[in-house]
Amino acid sequence: MGFTFLDLKLPTDFSPPLLRQRIKKKLRISRFSYTIEKKSLDARNKGQIQWLLRLGVHSPELKTPEPVPQRELEIPYEKRDKKVVVVGSGPAGFFCADILLSAGFRTVILEQGGDVATRYRAVNRFETGGSFDEVNNYACGEGGAGTFSDGKLTSRTKTISLERQFVFKRYVQAGAPAEISYLAHPHVGSDNLVRMVANLRQDFCARGGEFLFNARVDNITTKNSRLLSVHTAGGEIEADYFVFATGHSSFPTYRLLLESGVPFRVKPFALGCRVEHPQELINRSQWGHPELPGVKAAEYRLTFKSSDLPVYSFCMCPGGQVVPATPKAGLNVVNGKSNYARNLEFANAAVVAGLDLNRVMAAQVEPLQALDYLETLERKFYDFSGSYGAPACKIEDFLSGKTTARPGKSSYPFPLLPADLRELLPRGITDSLELGLKDFARKLKGFEQGMMLGLESKTSAPIQALREPGGKSRGFENLYIAGEGSGHAGGIVSSAADGIKAAFSIISDR
Repeated sequence: MGFTFLDLKLPTDFSPPLLRQRIKKKLRISRFSYTIEKKSLDARNKGQIQWLLRLGVHSPELKTPEPVPQRELEIPYEKRDKKVVVVGSGPAGFFCADILLSAGFRTVILEQGGDVATRYRAVNRFETGGSFDEVNNYACGEGGAGTFSDGKLTSRTKTISLERQFVFKRYVQAGAPAEISYLAHPHVGSDNLVRMVANLRQDFCARGGEFLFNARVDNITTKNSRLLSVHTAGGEIEADYFVFATGHSSFPTYRLLLESGVPFRVKPFALGCRVEHPQELINRSQWGHPELPGVKAAEYRLTFKSSDLPVYSFCMCPGGQVVPATPKAGLNVVNGKSNYARNLEFANAAVVAGLDLNRVMAAQVEPLQALDYLETLERKFYDFSGSYGAPACKIEDFLSGKTTARPGKSSYPFPLLPADLRELLPRGITDSLELGLKDFARKLKGFEQGMMLGLESKTSAPIQALREPGGKSRGFENLYIAGEGSGHAGGIVSSAADGIKAAFSIISDR
């Protein structure tokens, strides 16, 4: 059996018969099978938008040999008498525990909220007039904050190819579409993630792992350079190793760790708003058409660099919804999510400016000060109305220094409240946002017609764990801080990879 790679350009609505016809014609063969290795959309020429495909073609009519099989992540199994407690069930926590279980460790995941179905019901109740649940919401609960997102699986980290391959394989096993393995910009959507998270947990437990819900860690016991136990409402839990993967929104956990001597430093992060547009406007701007057969919805990635703070779009959700993403009652934070179909009326994205608190304060800021700074700002947005309604204004009004009298229609489940966002956001942030938004309006036709709403403050952690080269928390023999909460990862894939690396560090620790 021979093999070759083949690159093809095809219309966006191509069919499998057309693809086979093109392969047959290009290679002049009649008997073959193929796999899609990579698929990306080329929209540089709006008059001829097309898919770019790289295929792997097998055929007895080809003379070239099969490629060398790709390496895979190898998990060394042996029966071990060591126990690991993983705090947090997001991508970093789950995949860390998943690897450790496969390696033979007794592994326990602690989740402060309920299972993902309980979380889903709590979110729906909240959005339809019910009370806010501090352990089951868009930021907290089984699966982490990424469960209610667009489910993007892209990462710019170049050193995690084996980890990425492992995560994608496990996700497909749990119900993700197989296309995530070859799309240039894969996503799974929140609706798929809810099911996948439950399937992964069920598999983990069936293999002997332990998963404890409603198990918020409220205290820890340390001695010398070791963490001895964690305390939850269910009692004390001892272990040989501990991994904290609680996400960047778990400020109570940050404070607990800091008070216990776990070292962190302040790092740059970003602040801004969500922006929202009709999805058709984004489609027309990116494609020159209101829709494109074979493609769900247009995306954008925008950046602006000046001598001041960098401004960029983040977590763009095509055909999605803006959601209330506070992790705590009395704070007001927004985020975005999309389902797999990306077929709702609006597109949204964070537009944020980078922020260095040490520079803003003209002093060396301590980690607890950074947490207080951020929560004070999030409380300010809540106090504006005393509710989870989102302060909002049209982008063109923000650029003109006006307040929008009547914010337009939105996907946000609570009211939009006319606001002068220049008064709510820090001065340096608003000045940078103005420059960035003007640049974005030049790059993407109609961008200024969108709406700015709420506070986007959760793009990354404001502090970063100090870690040894192997990933251990500095000064501790058996403690790891992983994922977005560590300040060393961002997004589903890099967080999962960070958890996997923590697992392998524990495996190799003797």
